[in-house]
This record gives sequence, structure tokens and C-alpha cells, in this order.
Amino acid sequence: MKKLIGQIIKFGAVGFLCFFIDYFIMVGLTELAGVPSLISSGCSYTISTVVNYILSVTVVFDADKEANKAAQFTLFVILSLIGLGINQLMMWGGTSWLAGLMEQNAKLASLSRYAYMIVKIFATAVVMVYNFITRKIFIEKH
Repeated sequence: MKKLIGQIIKFGAVGFLCFFIDYFIMVGLTELAGVPSLISSGCSYTISTVVNYILSVTVVFDADKEANKAAQFTLFVILSLIGLGINQLMMWGGTSWLAGLMEQNAKLASLSRYAYMIVKIFATAVVMVYNFITRKIFIEKH
């Protein structure tokens, strides 16, 4: 149990670091270098995914040292893309739902433009759990 809690803490720290890498590279490329945001977002996500993979197999999980690294990384990217899809679906559906709910209440109507901020917290939590479980299953040696 101690090992699992340690892994969860390390996983959270790695996720936090990678979020900032992703965000600041995207903003830097867009604001400082004039790169269109869709391109800078793709570049920053890619860099963040590589850093996340390296830290996950060296710091977080007891990765199988005998595993094919290319296959392991490919699986990691596929799992990350599924996580991105889960996030996007939750943001799309959750924001529409919560904003609509807030607009029905006169006291909350003016806050509906912030619905995405609330939904993002839940989407991040769901994807973090998904990422931890799938990476533990597919990356850690059994």
C-alpha cells in the first residue's frame, strides 16, 4: 500500500510538471514566436508527452526494463491520446451542461461563462485516474 501511495504522489508531481511544460511552451510559442495556437498546442503536447513518458518509466512506475521501448512508448502515446479524448469530451459536454444549468438560475447566470473552469477540474481528475490505472497496467512490469 505504501508503494502505491508513493506512486500516486510521484504521478501527481509528474503530471503537474508536465502540465506546466505543456502550457508554457504553448504560450511561449504563440505569444513570443507568433506560432499559430493549434500548431503550438500540438508541439507543446508532444514535448510534454515525451517528458511524461521518460519520468513515468524512470521515476513513477517500476517499468519492465526488458520491454521494447518503441512499443512501450507507442502504447504510452495511444493511452495519452485516449486520455486527451476523454478530457475533450468531458469539457465539451460538461461545459455545455453546467453553463445551461447555471443560466437557468438568475443568481448564477452571470457565472456561466466560468463553467469551463469548474468542468476542467473534474475532467483533469478523471483523466488523471485513467492515466494512472492504464499506465500502471501497461507500463509497470508484472
